[in-house]
Amino acid sequence: MLSGGRLVDGTGAGARLADVLVSGGRVTAIEPPGPPRPGWTTLPVAGLVVAPGFIDVHSHADASPFLAADDVSKLSQGVTTEVVGNCGFSLAPRAPGGGSWERQFQARLFPETRWSGHSFEALQGAADRRGYVTNMAPLVGHGALRAAVLGEHHRAPSPAELRAMRQLLAESLTAGAFGLSSGLIYPPSMFGAPDELQALCAVLPPRAVYATHMRDEGRGVLDAIREALAVARAAGCELEISHHKVSGRHNWGRSRETLAELARGRDEGVRVDQDAYPYCASSTMLSVLLPPEWMRGDEGAIRARLRDPVAVAELETHIGDDRDRWESHVRACGWDGIRIAATPSHGWEGRSLAEVAAELAVSPTAALAQVLAEEGLRVQAILWSMDEDDVLRVLADRHTMIGSDGLPVGFGGRPHPRLWGTFPRVLSHYVRERRLLSMEAAVHKMTGLPARKFGLTGRGVVAVGAVADLTVFAPDTVRDRADFDDGTRPPEGIRWVLLAGAVALRDGVPVPGRMGQRLRPDWAGAGPVPAQDAAGP
Repeated sequence: MLSGGRLVDGTGAGARLADVLVSGGRVTAIEPPGPPRPGWTTLPVAGLVVAPGFIDVHSHADASPFLAADDVSKLSQGVTTEVVGNCGFSLAPRAPGGGSWERQFQARLFPETRWSGHSFEALQGAADRRGYVTNMAPLVGHGALRAAVLGEHHRAPSPAELRAMRQLLAESLTAGAFGLSSGLIYPPSMFGAPDELQALCAVLPPRAVYATHMRDEGRGVLDAIREALAVARAAGCELEISHHKVSGRHNWGRSRETLAELARGRDEGVRVDQDAYPYCASSTMLSVLLPPEWMRGDEGAIRARLRDPVAVAELETHIGDDRDRWESHVRACGWDGIRIAATPSHGWEGRSLAEVAAELAVSPTAALAQVLAEEGLRVQAILWSMDEDDVLRVLADRHTMIGSDGLPVGFGGRPHPRLWGTFPRVLSHYVRERRLLSMEAAVHKMTGLPARKFGLTGRGVVAVGAVADLTVFAPDTVRDRADFDDGTRPPEGIRWVLLAGAVALRDGVPVPGRMGQRLRPDWAGAGPVPAQDAAGP
């Protein structure tokens, strides 16, 4: 029994004082505050907010079950469910035996992960046996589908190869995937044309989600939105725009246009929402600064280019040519706005590419090439490219959910603070300090809205019969403590977290053990559209 708290139930309705009774892993009653019930364990929460457990709709914690240590980065923020497999990256499916290119590709994002088999079903079974700190709702990555069928060949699939990709997607959906994700700035997903994406999305059941890291978040952002809307419209599936932003000073203010374009899509019948994180800096692999043609081939071929002085000189000219779309990261941030966050050797961490270039006495482009080559492309970076006014506008939109987009733990270094700070930062900075959102609206963005989007019936709300995934926090003191110098400091003010009624965080301290579970979407009984019957070749 949670006694005397201020209930914010996840629906967007106003807060109210209430006692919440939990039994058998579910909420059994919600009553006006009263004396403790005889025979019930009572958790006094007067002065605290009782909310549904937060849902991180954009996580990259796919490998967390396979880590030796428990990944409590999200649990410490009040998160009880993570949607993984985003940006086209998932650990499965993979080619039988696992090709070397596939392993190299995954190593750029995920720590080493060992599991037997190659199917999405085998991966989920292996993760189930390891256990989950939070609940997991997995997507299957377009990049993984491409790598499993095409390997290192960055071309359009043949009709037979496309059928094979769709069959793998159908099998993954049957095994419990919540939908498909794409990462259209990353190889190999970047080489997938709109018709390929449409043919794959045609396999999705209508309520499954297509979550896309769009092809461009800079000057071509409107065209990228239109592409995503066209794919979802043709397939009839749910659409989520991942970590919606507009990048680069020359694009600041264009969130007015992008949100209007998404509204037009909804008016035309596309079920589209977006997620966002509450920071003006992004984080990704440093290799995104390289043009697409540099990303062809295996790791050895790419590193050879990076070590070739003639090729690097051509790259320098290419980066200076602002007619190309891919270079938007450099234009958006400047070399001093691109900071190295993590490398295998832990060299260069915390320094900008401008600082690295000065230390090496080379150009920033040459510094980029040297760091990538020396570190085997496995370099994570933080990029300052966004304007606070655009962040405010996107966060305030009623169709925006909250996602951390935190890169996987296990690399060390100086990660982006969103990995440990996203949800408390919304509650402290954008609710309490900036008053951009009411508490009720913010909690809805973290709970009820994503639960509806992803088919998580019985979660995302505090209601009689709902699963007792609950977060209790102090509204006046909750805050993020992670920053860009130390991105791993846990937040303050998240007092209690319950997973299906079991205490997983007590007085702000994680309880040992893995109490989460892998979830299935509420439409899972309908199954995917048979791949051979889906629209397309």
